[in-house]
Amino acid sequence: MPIYEYVCDGCGFEKDVIQKMSDAPLSVCPSCEAETFRKRISAAGFRLSGSGWYETDFKTGSKKNLAEKGGESGSGSKTEPAAG
Repeated sequence: MPIYEYVCDGCGFEKDVIQKMSDAPLSVCPSCEAETFRKRISAAGFRLSGSGWYETDFKTGSKKNLAEKGGESGSGSKTEPAAG
């Protein structure tokens, strides 16, 4: 289940909440009990990269963005995303 960041516009209270994607968003602040609690838009805390199953099995042609053409994985080198 994803973790969502919430913030209260009234009192500034912040909380991370584990919720199902199908759950309704929270609206009542647990701190001040006002209806000013909202989801904060944020980026994921991690990025999947490397020559995993998506890179090798589902991308085709010039869309592939393999770390090294030799197929050596886990080398720690960073690659830039393919344009297009």
